[in-house]
Amino acid sequence: MRLPNWFTERAEPASPDGEIRVSTLELFFDLVFVFTVTQLTTLLTDGFGQDRFIGEGALRALLVFGVIWWMYSGYAWLTNTIPPVRAARRVLLLLGMAGFLIVALAIPTAFGDGGTAFAFGYLLLVAVHAGLYLQATTAFWRVVPFNVAATGLIFLASFVPGPLEYLLWAAALVMLWGSPYFIGQKGFPLRAGHIVERHGLLIIVALGESIIAIGIGAHGHAGAGFLVAAALGLALAACLWWTYFGGDDESGAEHALARRDPVTRTRLILAAYFYAHVPMLLGVVAAAAGVKKAVEHPFDPMKPGPAVALAAGVALFLVGHRWYRGALGLAQAPARMAGTAAALITIPVGLWSATAQLGALLVLLVALLAAEHRRRPAAHVDADHTPDAVRRGSHG
Repeated sequence: MRLPNWFTERAEPASPDGEIRVSTLELFFDLVFVFTVTQLTTLLTDGFGQDRFIGEGALRALLVFGVIWWMYSGYAWLTNTIPPVRAARRVLLLLGMAGFLIVALAIPTAFGDGGTAFAFGYLLLVAVHAGLYLQATTAFWRVVPFNVAATGLIFLASFVPGPLEYLLWAAALVMLWGSPYFIGQKGFPLRAGHIVERHGLLIIVALGESIIAIGIGAHGHAGAGFLVAAALGLALAACLWWTYFGGDDESGAEHALARRDPVTRTRLILAAYFYAHVPMLLGVVAAAAGVKKAVEHPFDPMKPGPAVALAAGVALFLVGHRWYRGALGLAQAPARMAGTAAALITIPVGLWSATAQLGALLVLLVALLAAEHRRRPAAHVDADHTPDAVRRGSHG
């Protein structure tokens, strides 16, 4: 594409081996995206009144998360390839943030009156993303048809009722997530350090937003029971932070990515930072929904929905983190799967007392982290290890 001089940043594309750091504008962008993610708690809590979690609310949350996560990852790859240095590109990235804000505000009614607004916000995201990415590589033309077609399906879904609406959303999700198999990874070189840092900051912001759930659950009250439950909720979020950042995983991940050739590196990033981060982020959302309900009535029995959300949120985060480490060939913690099962066992505890379930999960995570610390003082990467999925090229 031939573009005006005022719109271009550099005459030659930057080398994928030349590392860059995450800019403050990207962190600003992530704050808007995480607000979008936390809106999913509305879809989850809609089903809590019927004493169920695995139901319509959870299905809606999964479908919406799937399509917005695809576009967030697209923007993370975009700024990895084209750093937002010049004013014109910063303005367009801010326009993309506006798209995410429209999407976020439409999420609670995305399967109703807000479906058209959601589709419009998503179209804005797709258009800005394509316009910027095409400046770096013409390979992005292979992606555009999938993004536009999926947006059309979401728009069409806003005009049809019942099961057909869910089928159209599911078709859009399959089209987006299945596109790497047809597009391939050639032509999309990525810088390792930026990807690692960007997703680490995203996890921090998501955990921080989960704390807001405590304040929302307060409803202006600050009794002794609420303060106890709030402290336990904060400690639980801190343990999830420690799980992700407590070791040397970031440096190990950066090394694992940097020493690969560009195509293999892109496949590793798809496995570790696109797919494996899905259960971690969904885990934060589910746990936040559970904590929000727990602090409302801390010493009362929880309903099945919030109790399952709280336990499943912690379990999903542990599963996702294990997946992430395995994809990059980082040292695994054998106790992690046992901890996942133990988290689910706390559901009956929550049906007895909300605070008791928070305490049980906190004790579990502290014990798990202590056991891992004794067993593995630092993370390491097996230099000869390449995950089977990457060797087979299963992502494209």
